[in-house]
Amino acid sequence: MLQRYLTVKPEGGQTEIEINRSRFISYVRRVETQEEAIAFIQEIKKKHWDATHNCSAYIVGEHDQHQKMDDDGEPSGTAGKPILEVIKKKGLKDTAIVVTRYFGGIKLGAGGLIRAYGKSASAGVHAAGVVERILTREHHFSFDYTFLGKVENELNARGFQIVGIQYLDKVIVTVGKEEGEEEPLKQLITNLTNGQAEWKPGDLVYIEIDQETEPEEDDE
Repeated sequence: MLQRYLTVKPEGGQTEIEINRSRFISYVRRVETQEEAIAFIQEIKKKHWDATHNCSAYIVGEHDQHQKMDDDGEPSGTAGKPILEVIKKKGLKDTAIVVTRYFGGIKLGAGGLIRAYGKSASAGVHAAGVVERILTREHHFSFDYTFLGKVENELNARGFQIVGIQYLDKVIVTVGKEEGEEEPLKQLITNLTNGQAEWKPGDLVYIEIDQETEPEEDDE
């Protein structure tokens, strides 16, 4: 499992731009297998069965081992490749993009098509949003309720990720921390609770942190 990587938000996104009367509709989705990527592409093709082109690209796998692009009738290298290059340039994994085009009557030429599909793909990523997935160990701390306010405030102030809080006989606060970096967290909780907190390690899980994305114009 990768310690950390970038991908799009799970709900994905879509956007539309117009270039010289042609409509370019970009669909972006997180996919974790080739089968998911192919099914997503087929879903958009079915939705836009009447489009002039449904061009696509995806990258899947821990080491980007599954990559594919499709010009879907556009001149070779003018659609699928620029879409794929957007995924690579932004450093995204497990991401599929489909750009649907409705021809508006004005030919764009090879260079124009490359820019149009690249801009549309980038706009789609910008609309979907990017997250960094970080592999963390869950740490469960149980202690008396009287310490909860102080613990929450300190954890938030120091940038620790509170995964959840359970209100039982004692309050149980679950915090995510990268593997091997938990000692400062444990020491902090110990100090805040006067040594009364009980600690239990939990599962390895990914947490997702929103990332800023550049406006699509910057990627032309």
